[in-house]
Amino acid sequence: MKILPLVSGAALAACVALPARAADPDFGPNVLVFDPSMKDLQSQLDTIAAKQKDAQFGNARYAYLFKPGKYDVNIDIGYYVQVLGLGQTLEGVQITGNVRSNSTLPQNNVTCAFWRSVENFTYTGKNFGWALSQGTDMRHIHACGDVSLSTGGWASGGFTADCQIDGKQDAGTQQQWFTRNSEIGAATGGTWNMVYLGVQYFSKASVPMKGPINTSIEKTPVIAEKPYLYVEGPNYFVRVPGLHKDTAGMNDHPISTGAPPGSDASLASDDEGRAIPIDQFYIAHAGKDTAASINAALNGGKNLLLTPGIYHLEDALHVTKADTVVLGLGYATLIPEKGTPAITVADLDGVKIGGLILQASTINSPTLLQIGDAKSTVSHAANPTIIYDIYARVGGAGPGSTDAMVTINSNDVIGDNAWLWRADHGNGASWDGAKCKNGLVVNGDNVTYYGLAVEHTQEYQTLWNGNGGRVYFYQSEMPYDVPAGVKGWASYKVADGVTTHEAWGVGIYCYFTRSPVVVENDIEAPRAPGVKFHHMVHLKLGAQGAIHHIIDGDGPPAVPDRTPIYLDEWP
Repeated sequence: MKILPLVSGAALAACVALPARAADPDFGPNVLVFDPSMKDLQSQLDTIAAKQKDAQFGNARYAYLFKPGKYDVNIDIGYYVQVLGLGQTLEGVQITGNVRSNSTLPQNNVTCAFWRSVENFTYTGKNFGWALSQGTDMRHIHACGDVSLSTGGWASGGFTADCQIDGKQDAGTQQQWFTRNSEIGAATGGTWNMVYLGVQYFSKASVPMKGPINTSIEKTPVIAEKPYLYVEGPNYFVRVPGLHKDTAGMNDHPISTGAPPGSDASLASDDEGRAIPIDQFYIAHAGKDTAASINAALNGGKNLLLTPGIYHLEDALHVTKADTVVLGLGYATLIPEKGTPAITVADLDGVKIGGLILQASTINSPTLLQIGDAKSTVSHAANPTIIYDIYARVGGAGPGSTDAMVTINSNDVIGDNAWLWRADHGNGASWDGAKCKNGLVVNGDNVTYYGLAVEHTQEYQTLWNGNGGRVYFYQSEMPYDVPAGVKGWASYKVADGVTTHEAWGVGIYCYFTRSPVVVENDIEAPRAPGVKFHHMVHLKLGAQGAIHHIIDGDGPPAVPDRTPIYLDEWP
């Protein structure tokens, strides 16, 4: 596969003769490509906003692609909507007006505002209304004013990465939030578990104070930012950022102007990475493509772009070549219908997968995403496989069954934002209707996860068998609907033979509605010198049952109700 470097238009033309494309690629009817000259842009946005506002388990999926330029529009972002700027830098697409999440329950409750995304543009307004919860991401955004993460009611978690926020990121009543590799004016608010990794602030006075709510880690050990679409002239490319180690602040294409006066944040740009022309991608369409047609393209050396829709798969999608890029647009949803995983990845270097919902069907799968066939001794540290914005679910949209949602067998894999959810509401959301033992199972060594949310599974929610694991931010609710007589499982299990593991900002909660479940420990881990946990919190939200300890007999019980209980360090 020929890879083009990311260079200027003139230099690119000098290197390779690229034919001019008179039309955009065929992204299908649910990808709306906008340019600043369009007259009916607002009416299109309003029509979809009304349709998606309350479509929590609907079938429609949408992506908005904004070509470079300036836009004065109101964008209300509902369920299964992704907003992408197509600029080469953050300044390429500039949006004023209003950009905001568009789903709330009574009393400004946004705990069910799931599955929406914004990436790669500058918002010039005063306040970016990004009030929502899990299954969401804000990446590579320059917000010229403030960003509000709640509307004053309940809110339950989210993800910011590679962003510049000139004003404040105000968490308000957010229960938990994870922010990575960003440059912000100030960080305020939050109630239980706020984690900041590799974040720089425009003044030292704006740094969040260390305390039970806030966890701050100076540098991100290793990451490559998520690939994204952009245009240069008539041609589309996918930008694949390079790998960075021990970084603070933005990693990829920070803006070149407009930083607040006196900023002490680093604005050095990243010249590494690669640009892949769109013709090196197979562009798949739901209702037309099958696992067979997609696998034929993958086996032939193509990368994969999954346009918005629901893909009912008769077999797993098999990634068998190193450095393959698989991207979903508009929350493309994969459902394995024959008892296979949705995706398998061989034990490879450099695979990038992002932006997908993986949904269990009624025929049980062993896992929905499998990376590596079995435990391996091969190191991928120099070029790790990375999975971004993986949202798996069992139940909610319909009954489903899988043993695990994500299984990682390869070494050195990096996860960057996940919500692995056994449904607590919706169609099939019952003990027998939504069956799933584990959310995440890690068998590989030296696996790192940034922003991991795993909820309501029926045994260990996270089972970590490999050595050298690291988790930065963990959010987990135990299952609500445990029947009487069923064991109360810990949420986070580090296997007994593990000698090295470390986690920061671990929040675990319970709300047992069906029976008085007793859980001895939120976390089970061996007492080994290399196993360490930092800044843990647990909480009993009400209802029945009890959690006695946070980890291995240490930490007070979760009482009284609705009171966060903290343990700063373990052991």
